[in-house]
This record gives sequence, C-alpha cells and structure tokens, in this order.
Amino acid sequence: MELRIDTFALRKPAAVIGLSLVVLHLALALLAPWISPFDPTELVGGRAEPPSMEFLLGTDVLGRDYLSRLLHGGRMALLVTFTGVVVAVLVGSLCGVAAAYFGGVVDDVMMRICDIKLALPGILFVSLFITGFGESTGVLIALVGLVYFPGVIRIVRAQALTQVNLGYVKAAQLRGESALSVIVREVLPNTLDVVYVELAIRMSHAVLLLSTMSYLGLGLSPPTPDWGLMVSEGVGQLSFAPWLVLFPALFISTLVIGLNFGAEALANALGMDAARGYVGGV
Repeated sequence: MELRIDTFALRKPAAVIGLSLVVLHLALALLAPWISPFDPTELVGGRAEPPSMEFLLGTDVLGRDYLSRLLHGGRMALLVTFTGVVVAVLVGSLCGVAAAYFGGVVDDVMMRICDIKLALPGILFVSLFITGFGESTGVLIALVGLVYFPGVIRIVRAQALTQVNLGYVKAAQLRGESALSVIVREVLPNTLDVVYVELAIRMSHAVLLLSTMSYLGLGLSPPTPDWGLMVSEGVGQLSFAPWLVLFPALFISTLVIGLNFGAEALANALGMDAARGYVGGV
C-alpha cells in the first residue's frame, strides 16, 4: 500500500513546533552521556543550590547536578515509553487485524479481553502489576504495552473491518494464500496509516503515564533519574527551591506537547481524525 501524505500539513506551525520539540528531546536523550556536566548520581554540590554558572539548573536536595539528571531522565522516559508503545502497537495491530479477518469466536474473545482490561481502573491495574512484578525497566516496558494494546486492537480492528471484504483480500484467498499471509501481506499494510497515528498518540499518553507512576512511587526507583520522580522529590521543597519542580515539569510538558502536535500533524497529513486515536486509554 502506498501512503499518501499531504506534506503541506507537516509544514504548518503547530506541526513544525511539535516535530522540533520531539527531535530536540531525542537529541538531548541520545547525547546525554556526552553533554551532561556531571554523573547524574554523583554528589557534586550543596543541597538545593539555585541555578548558577557552575550548576546551570541548580542541584537537587542531595547535591546532584539537576541538568545532568534531567538529561538522563529523558533517556529513561523515551526508552520505556517508546519500547512499550512499539510492543503495544505491534501486538495490538496483529490482534486487531486477526479479529477482523477471522471474526466469530476469535473476534469475540479479542473484544472481551479488551472490555475486561478497559473496565479495570487504570491506577488499580498499574498498582497491582507493579506490586506483583517490581519496578524494573523491563517490568515498566511490559506494563506500558499491556496498558495500551487493548485500545490499539479496537482502533486497528475497526480499520481492518473496512478491508477484509474487499476484492484484493478475496483474490489472495482464491490464490490459496494462508490466513497469516493474507493478514500480514494484504490487510495489515492497508491499516498502516492508523498504526502510525496510534504509535504517535500512545507515545504522548505513555510519557504522562510513566511520569504519573513515578510521582506516585510506582515507577523507577531512586537514584535512577526520572522526571516524575524528580517532581515528587521536589514538591516538599517547592517554597524555597521551585526549580526542583518547574524544570522536570517543563521537560515533561514540552515532550508531551511535541508528541501531541506531531500526532495531530501526522493524522492531518494522512487525512485522518486524530481524535479517534484517544479511545481506549488507561
């Protein structure tokens, strides 16, 4: 399938701002080991020192350089969210197309699994999962995948239902191709526009989810740099060291804004309604 992209939509101000913010965060995360002034876990200064020439964004309550921790926190945020969302979108897309193609019992089972997951309160599901399996990076990646794949199934299934009865699918079946071959080579490529937008939208959701989990003590454990954890640690010092909350909040918000603007621009470029991608969140 050849995707038709309206490049004009990608040149609109909101799209340029969004994509620029995402590229900036990616660049900072990738270059963090080389551009960070200090080791993010090293005690290099006094407690909660304000921004200065030596410590450009100040230090935290233990005396660690805040800029270094913010840069390395972006690496963890992008690693966990990107990997988890990619897994969710890949698994959800295959399951959604399979549900649309086979119908019947397969479709019913898939939809009931989605209904059960979406009926659970999000924070309860997250809390139980973290309590049972711990707070390692691998567990968080798996959790992000489990949180978002039911919503992806529903969105991709809806798109695939418009394709499974078309002539090219019937022709593939008449040629004797296997069900797996038809799903992977015929139907799935014709849902890629939805898949791409789902990937972008779920990324912004996952950044907020990971930050919220860390703020509540359900994410990465200290001393690992993490934006949500840094906000949580800084709340108690807000009256005399507001930068401990403002700087990580700024990093979180700019990344989420960039991803949202980028997702909307991609949806417009593909002639889609970005709003429908928000169905089936946490």
